[in-house]
Amino acid sequence: MSKSNKTNPTARTNGAGKVDKMDPDVSIDMEAPEFKDFAKSMVDYIAEYLENIRDRRVLPDVKPGYLQPLIPDAAPVKPESWQDVMQDIERVIMPGITHWHSPKFHAYFPTANSYPAIVADMLSGAIACIGFTWIASPACTELEVAMLDWLGKMLELPAEFLACSGGKGGGVIQGTASEATLVALLGAKAKKMKEVRETHPDWDDHTIISKLVGYSSAQAHSSVERAGLLGGVKLRSVPADEQNRLRGEALEKAIEQDLADGLIPFYAVVTLGTTNSCAFDRLDECGPVANKHNVWVHVDAAYAGSAFICPEHRHHMKGIETADSFNFNPHKWMLVNFDCSAMWLKDPSWVVNAFNVDPLYLKHDMQGSAPDYRHWQIPLGRRFRALKLWFVLRLYGVENLQAHIRRHCSYAQQFAELCVQDSRFELAAEVNMGLVCFRLKGSNERNEALLKRINGRGKIHLVPAKIRDVYFLRMAVCSRFTRPEDMEYSWQEVSAAADEEEQQQK
Repeated sequence: MSKSNKTNPTARTNGAGKVDKMDPDVSIDMEAPEFKDFAKSMVDYIAEYLENIRDRRVLPDVKPGYLQPLIPDAAPVKPESWQDVMQDIERVIMPGITHWHSPKFHAYFPTANSYPAIVADMLSGAIACIGFTWIASPACTELEVAMLDWLGKMLELPAEFLACSGGKGGGVIQGTASEATLVALLGAKAKKMKEVRETHPDWDDHTIISKLVGYSSAQAHSSVERAGLLGGVKLRSVPADEQNRLRGEALEKAIEQDLADGLIPFYAVVTLGTTNSCAFDRLDECGPVANKHNVWVHVDAAYAGSAFICPEHRHHMKGIETADSFNFNPHKWMLVNFDCSAMWLKDPSWVVNAFNVDPLYLKHDMQGSAPDYRHWQIPLGRRFRALKLWFVLRLYGVENLQAHIRRHCSYAQQFAELCVQDSRFELAAEVNMGLVCFRLKGSNERNEALLKRINGRGKIHLVPAKIRDVYFLRMAVCSRFTRPEDMEYSWQEVSAAADEEEQQQK
């Protein structure tokens, strides 16, 4: 073991219980030569893992508590070698990994992954700045401003959302779409409370908050409901239409009923690409209704928003000019590793003012000349996440990112065609983007048994959903390594599991 791997003797006591004196020649750090060897070994391991990921069982075959017997019950007193750590990855970690980037993983929605993004995360980790203010690392802030403008232009967002327009608007990278929904809600809450105080100066904050009410589709993500709980306000679930979309007429009816009951509508979430079925709320209808009633419109396009870089999918954004905030996750479908959730606001001042706590130790001479992103988010600290966008956008280019989205959409259509060719199955919803919702004809119980059998085989991984008490299976195209033959393989697994279930019932 090299000298640099020795422990610092100040961490030990001698036999008399006294602390040993420091040895000035002892280092507790890994030095650059060892780091280079370790990092090169890890890069080789990562490349080998990803390039051969389809050969691994997609779902781990372990039980809760599997890991504890594989490691000591306490941290080592003296350092171990990095070679030992590398050897234990396969022994300890990989048996318990669900391989999200396998072409056989079809659960939830994609979580993006690419070599440029991995390399960018390495650099972010090395720089290790905490970019809460401009002065804390100017490049961290300024690259983020520029990348959100790049992304906004790729989606053809209205100029009011872009910092380069010279107006109030701009973008920020949040950790998740859930954070963006909460941040928008708190901004909308602050805005509405200020308006109501001006109209009713005799009302206290508790009275106003008790009357606030927000809206979302019954098909909206659970994080919308959670944002209401965290924000301390009521949120109403508005019924979706037969195609699982929130319509303007339903939103208007809910708002007018609440106004008649003395409540104060303040916030509406319009989902473009729901989690259950990738349905698209009618923003072109809901936006004008909300605008008429002075209700903040937040657009949640967490998964599907990446597809809006393709002109043929941009029609789903019709009405975007009516929105106050817009969010999608490049870390879902645009080859940018988690976490990177892009959010734009037409007027960030409502969020900034809501979150503004400005102690002396965070002030700097350039305040007001550039965003201090700590005011745009829930946490104070933030990593240099814009590097991932910069690397991915430059090393792929818009055309290749569009091709990636289009391939996934074509694979979903391929799987849907295989499904409808089997008379035992039916589609449970329109095929949108890279998602297919399907089921065996018959009871929910039959489909629950099928899913349990599919996942029990461990060769592909699916999750279910339920709309209007109809249970179905979701097949999401998730991996950038997916090829047409993977869709054939996954369908064969579904078909084989259905055969086994039929035999079991005989």
